[in-house]
Amino acid sequence: MNIRIGYGIDVHRLAPSIPLFIGGVEIDSEIGAVGHSDADVLLHAICDALLGAANLRDIGYHFSDTDPKFKGIDSKILLKEVVSLVENKGYYVVNVDCTIILEKPKLNPHIPSMQKVIAEILKVNIDAVSLKATTHEKVDSFGASEAIKAYAACLLNK
Repeated sequence: MNIRIGYGIDVHRLAPSIPLFIGGVEIDSEIGAVGHSDADVLLHAICDALLGAANLRDIGYHFSDTDPKFKGIDSKILLKEVVSLVENKGYYVVNVDCTIILEKPKLNPHIPSMQKVIAEILKVNIDAVSLKATTHEKVDSFGASEAIKAYAACLLNK
């Protein structure tokens, strides 16, 4: 069988006065995600889903958070590299389905821009990039706007 399913998850702490990048788009916000790279939680979850589906380990294996060359790197660059790794194994992306958990700011107005960026990198039609945003109903660290989380599932074919 040439079809592979992958699943990825990523979490980042939020802090004031840091840019917030989600899905390759900078979102106007008073808080941003803390990380070694630009901390784009959605692109990181997609990377892990793709890598997992192709049995290529995880994002940390390929892009260590202790390696200075990845300090502050644009996560779109990481996703492009992951797509290349997946293609080198003979796979292509069929679709991705993702959910972002963030209390504020509201992400729905930004989803079309995120879909466009992600679709271009994955070399798929925009209709193959499903993005959903939800809150955590003010429960736990996500609901208190202390953290952001993203889940991603993908389908690869050979």
